[in-house]
Amino acid sequence: MFTIKKTKKKSNRTLIVAEVSANHCGSKKKFLDHILQANKSGADLVKIQTYEPQDMLVNKNFKIRGGLWKGENLWKLYKKACTPFDWHRDAFKLAKKNKINLFSSPFSLRALNFLKKFKPSIYKVASFEITDHKLLNEISKLKKTTILSTGLATMPEIKSAIRIIKKYHSKIILLYCVSGYPTPLKEINFKEIEKIKRETKIKDVGFSDHTDGIDASLEAINKNVFMIERHFTLKKNSKSPDVKFSITPDQLSILKKFAESKAIFLRKNKKKKSEKDSKIFRRSIYATKDIKKNEKFSSDNIDCFRPNVGLGSENYFNIINKLASKNIKKHEVIKKKFIKL
Repeated sequence: MFTIKKTKKKSNRTLIVAEVSANHCGSKKKFLDHILQANKSGADLVKIQTYEPQDMLVNKNFKIRGGLWKGENLWKLYKKACTPFDWHRDAFKLAKKNKINLFSSPFSLRALNFLKKFKPSIYKVASFEITDHKLLNEISKLKKTTILSTGLATMPEIKSAIRIIKKYHSKIILLYCVSGYPTPLKEINFKEIEKIKRETKIKDVGFSDHTDGIDASLEAINKNVFMIERHFTLKKNSKSPDVKFSITPDQLSILKKFAESKAIFLRKNKKKKSEKDSKIFRRSIYATKDIKKNEKFSSDNIDCFRPNVGLGSENYFNIINKLASKNIKKHEVIKKKFIKL
């Protein structure tokens, strides 16, 4: 069965998670297409969200007061953004068929109990649910790898959530993030990642990136974070409520390639196989005129030229004034056996 640890150990690079979220725009076909395309574009894991409006709200009249969705009715927004429960079966079936590592964030006990039947190997706890200890406790009981997003959370809140999970298991991944949609680049502070590691003793810390573009994600890869989570859209001109902080297939591919390149740079055993064929471009010592047996080598009859097929040019001063052991023709490369000892 797939595990993050095995994949990380094998690749030794930042893992890339593509979050479909609301970018399906209410179309089941688009939803499934997003899962396939995210995988094709290089995502190591694909994430969806498991909730319906009744899992989030009791007040159908609440309006958002600020931010990206200011003025919208929250119930209607969740109705538009949610992934209907009856889409999940086909999503997990598609993922299994195509060997896609699919998992989800459940947003209620109802959602969790529904999600369990698909037996995902990973569960994600979203930023806003980090203080929902009832939900967190039930997820933790499953003893599956748990990804915990830390946006908005104080350090005591993060530690409290970790304590709940650790009652059942220690397979914990933390994600640093800023829960602003989209997040201004100036609000990203990667020093927080080291602080989180230091304070929680959790080594596997990644970055959930809500910025517009991939600059912050590239910098996170440079810092060798454990994983990066990005909202993923097939088109930037879609009407999805999440599109402003989502990346395209091309951008996802760039992140994956950059992560792979960075992993190569970090490898300890750097064998220079590519240099093997280049040694020929060094210089050897050649005769610049005919040299007779017992004649002294001098600057008048030898010099250094490419290719390096004989005695290397670093031996030039060592053979000056030594005697030739045989007749040597002009332009012939000098070999060690041509020198009298």
